[in-house]
Amino acid sequence: MKISLNWLKRYLSCDLSLDKISERLTDIGLEVDGVETTETIPGSLQGLVVGYVESCEKHPDADKLSLTQVNVGAEELLPIVCGAPNVAQGQKVVVATVGTTLYPEKGDAFKIKKGKIRGQVSMGMICAEDEIGLGQSHAGIMVLDQDAPVGSPMADYINSIGGYKGKKAETDALIEIGLTPNRSDATSHYGVAFDLAAALNFEEEGSAKLELPAVTDFALGTSKLAMGLEVKATEKVVRYSGLVIEGIKVQDSPEWLQQHLKAIGIQPTNNIVDITNFVLHEMGQPLHAFDYEQIKCAKIQLDCLAADTPFLALDGQEYPLRAEDLMICDAEGQALCMAGVYGGKDSGVSEKTVNIFLESACFDAQSIRQSSMKHNLRTDAATRFEKGSDPNATIYALQRAALLIKELAGGEFGSELMDYYPQPVARPEVKLRYKRLNGLIGVELPKAEVKRVLALLDMPIVSEDEEQLIVAVPTNKTDVLREVDIIEEILRIYGFNKVPNSDKVAYNLSFPQKPESLKLRHRLAENLAAAGYTEMMALSLSKNSYYETLYPIATEQLVEIHNTSNQELSLMRPSMLMGGLEAILHNQNRQQDNLRFFEFGKTYRRDEQGAFVETERLAFFLTGKKQEESWLQPQTELSYYDLKAVVENSLAKLGIDLNARNIQQQVIEDEKPWAYALQANIRLGKTADELLVMGRVDPELLYEFGIKKPVYFASLNWETLMKVVAKKKVKYQPISKFPAMRRDLALVVDKAVRFTEIVKIAEKQAKKWLKAVNLFDIYENESQLGEGKKSYSVSFIFLDENKTLKDKEVDKVMKQLMQQYEKQLQALIRR
Repeated sequence: MKISLNWLKRYLSCDLSLDKISERLTDIGLEVDGVETTETIPGSLQGLVVGYVESCEKHPDADKLSLTQVNVGAEELLPIVCGAPNVAQGQKVVVATVGTTLYPEKGDAFKIKKGKIRGQVSMGMICAEDEIGLGQSHAGIMVLDQDAPVGSPMADYINSIGGYKGKKAETDALIEIGLTPNRSDATSHYGVAFDLAAALNFEEEGSAKLELPAVTDFALGTSKLAMGLEVKATEKVVRYSGLVIEGIKVQDSPEWLQQHLKAIGIQPTNNIVDITNFVLHEMGQPLHAFDYEQIKCAKIQLDCLAADTPFLALDGQEYPLRAEDLMICDAEGQALCMAGVYGGKDSGVSEKTVNIFLESACFDAQSIRQSSMKHNLRTDAATRFEKGSDPNATIYALQRAALLIKELAGGEFGSELMDYYPQPVARPEVKLRYKRLNGLIGVELPKAEVKRVLALLDMPIVSEDEEQLIVAVPTNKTDVLREVDIIEEILRIYGFNKVPNSDKVAYNLSFPQKPESLKLRHRLAENLAAAGYTEMMALSLSKNSYYETLYPIATEQLVEIHNTSNQELSLMRPSMLMGGLEAILHNQNRQQDNLRFFEFGKTYRRDEQGAFVETERLAFFLTGKKQEESWLQPQTELSYYDLKAVVENSLAKLGIDLNARNIQQQVIEDEKPWAYALQANIRLGKTADELLVMGRVDPELLYEFGIKKPVYFASLNWETLMKVVAKKKVKYQPISKFPAMRRDLALVVDKAVRFTEIVKIAEKQAKKWLKAVNLFDIYENESQLGEGKKSYSVSFIFLDENKTLKDKEVDKVMKQLMQQYEKQLQALIRR
């Protein structure tokens, strides 16, 4: 929302600078997003002074030019060559001195320079009104009154005489406020001024004076023009007020009104429309003016018309109405205006309008928002109504606008002021407990301070005792209905900055009771993308030929479809593999060889009973080199262990350890589509569920595809993963304040012994203190270790959460571990 500082000062008097005003607005919840300086006259007449023409002679070499000597209050007269036909000795004129930048009405700005014109020196320029942005005339130079003080800045002189043709040389600051949806009370200049005055007067009583424009001069005239009213859609109309004004003259608005509107980005139209816009942004109350002659039978009806009824709007576009749209119609049911949203093309004020009907209303906020959103008509009026306008402000706004119309357009008021208000809205009464106030803010506020804030916010106290207050809330604060809302209002004015910061931070750990699959997918996808993996999306359809020889799958397990558009894609994919290989081939054919893909998707098969089974999966595809070519490090090929690492890291993000006791692992070799692979099932109940399979794809299959480099593929059963995650309990454990101890061990074992066996023995033997087991080296040399042997270098991390471990305690555990490795694995301990 845009607020003009000059406009704001019509209602608020204070000594604060622009920076301080912006700071205080932000402090009270009206956050200032930015400030822009504007000028009523481009350049603000800087460098222009009042001059006196001491002499004027014809130019010797040009009939249309004159040589003048001009007094601008300096020690010497300025020689100026002037081409205006009306320049003469003894005139008071506008002089642009050397170095001044002029901003003409038409064309680009330009700077005045010292020069020669037809051989004569010219030290400035005597200006016409269009050359300095004060008008359109270029018939001759501006001739000022004789009382204009020579040498005075033109801006000061113009402002001292009330402006030139209504224009004053003024600057303004446009304050951009990021208004939150709950602040229905601050959708106007006066609303912002009211809030700011409350804060300033709380800090220092009497430091800001707030003045509401008076309407005491409003009085009904002798006009006899009648206007009937019938409200049919009663549930959508809270209040409807109106007034007939007779004998107006539609013309351009005065300069001051146009400048106020232009400052906030509204283009002036005519005095009537401009006044309704002015009062809207002044008071936050939307108004609408109808041409009285266009209202058939002088009667207004508020009703909803049949769906798809055409409505010709002000923008010339025809809108098909919804049956729920509240419309303002005439006696014949002809739509004049979409209530609270947009006016009709034929019912608005034009230059021919003589009599008007001025409307000020309060409509149901939800109804207006729905109409505005459905028709994509986001008007200033609609944004006010949808926040909740003040039903008790319609008459004041109507009188304020009527007085301005009488002042600027003439006319007589009707003999009757229409006001439909079947159920007057009273101020809500809200209980405020001191204990709740102080507990929520975190500091004890003196009761007298609380009452002072409430008084400044126009929230009178209905009743009170030692423990609580009953507060009457103004009807323009539609969102202040609860005790906590009152507390927020008090804290805004009291000052958030006055509440001391605690030296402690308290927070609660929160987590969902059940895993949210979509959120986990997004989190995992973000981690994989950050690690250099690219998400892909293959077709759910696949070729039948793939599963005949390349990846043999029994026909009764396949899900066939009748695909008339592409007969080759006749299957719902039973595996994620083939789609990934197609993507790899597509990239490699375009010189993209180093690929790391992941994909979330589904596979489709039939079970033993012939029922369709959809399984959600996560797949990984790796091929090529680990990193691009670099002088810093040698290139290495991606391997099975890179695949295993990304799978284990992904499982770890879900809280799953691939080496856990309830996970059964099985090695697959030379079984299509694998060259070798590791299959893992997890026991969640009586039976084991498929968890994952990962390994190197069969080179023969890759050859048939035309892929020349090894490919590593993993397929994780996402549904099983979600079952495992659902059984996981979220635990919190603070970081230990005691140090950890590390021990390394080199074991010579048979090549058939897997690292997981070493881990399981360690966990069983030293589960009390053991925190981690890591394999950091593998060594194979038959001449030194013996045939069929290999050496594992393993590290063990020990930590006691309650005390510092001693070397003797860890040495004892390590001795027991070595004994178990020698006994169970026939390991040779390298010492």
